[in-house]
Amino acid sequence: MTTVSLTDVASYLPGEPVPAEFYTDYPGAEDKLRNHPMFKVPQLRHHVAADETNADMVERAVQPLIERHGRDEIRDVDVLLVHSQLPDLPFVGAGTEVARRLGLRPEWLVDVANAGCASFVYMLKLARQILTTTDAKTALICNAQSAAGQWFTQSEVRRLAQAAIPGDGCGVGYVTTSAATPVLDVETRHIGEYAGDMTVAVDDGRKYWAPGTSQLRIGFTDASVAKVLARGNRLVPEVVADLCLRLGVASTDIDALITNQPNRTFLRNWREALQLPPERHLDTFDQHGNLFGAAIPIVLDHAVRSRRVTDGDLVVLGGFAHAGDFAGAVAVRWHGGRG
Repeated sequence: MTTVSLTDVASYLPGEPVPAEFYTDYPGAEDKLRNHPMFKVPQLRHHVAADETNADMVERAVQPLIERHGRDEIRDVDVLLVHSQLPDLPFVGAGTEVARRLGLRPEWLVDVANAGCASFVYMLKLARQILTTTDAKTALICNAQSAAGQWFTQSEVRRLAQAAIPGDGCGVGYVTTSAATPVLDVETRHIGEYAGDMTVAVDDGRKYWAPGTSQLRIGFTDASVAKVLARGNRLVPEVVADLCLRLGVASTDIDALITNQPNRTFLRNWREALQLPPERHLDTFDQHGNLFGAAIPIVLDHAVRSRRVTDGDLVVLGGFAHAGDFAGAVAVRWHGGRG
């Protein structure tokens, strides 16, 4: 079987760090949920500029890959997979615009709408499948998150506890048919019974796309928050443990675990369930907030640059999406070769 590698990762963070006070000191800021485990506020996060798009961020995130591997090599990718947490346009994903910006002519171009906060894992599985069953040799997978500086800064939404948690950014991965940084195995689960449990809400009862007088927000209730906490606490350790079982290693053998980072409570509970010390479960939550789908590639890139992930490490990437309708984990043996 063809070996597929996550050969390299890169990332981009927009603008200057935005302090927690941007939300907590806002007139009418909601207090009752500030200490809830789901909504404890990170110190910093980044926001996209008013005119900054998902394609803009992908283009900037890919630049280090071009510098390290050459423009021609990146332009020749056979597969382009793109997940945008908040699409810039209805009907149209960012993929074709990314291809235009970068001068790509991929045989496979997919805008991945599902898998949310664990979409990097899912896209890595898709890329691996395509590269092992077709003539394709290389893939570019891209996660862009732009909701924090747009959706969550709306005047009525900004005062809510949920608004202070997200941050914006973009992470990308370069995948090749090689044995450099091999993808060892992938575990994914689509859980249909939880579909539809993540909702959005508007006070005037309109469809989200219809004109109205209220602003769109995530439809959190006490009951839905409790469900998400319970599912998230269970799902991520389960998929990571099952992945490790197939690989014949213990979870304690993981050198670096990188997950999505919704809040500190999930991060603590996941590493405790997998019996990993904090220094082996890497995150940037206090610096970047909840980066949704972009968290995994961004944190991996920062970990490689800071040498918290080094050659030979067993790296496991994992997470869950939305209210629990998807969960996945992937293991790679890292050999990034950045020196």
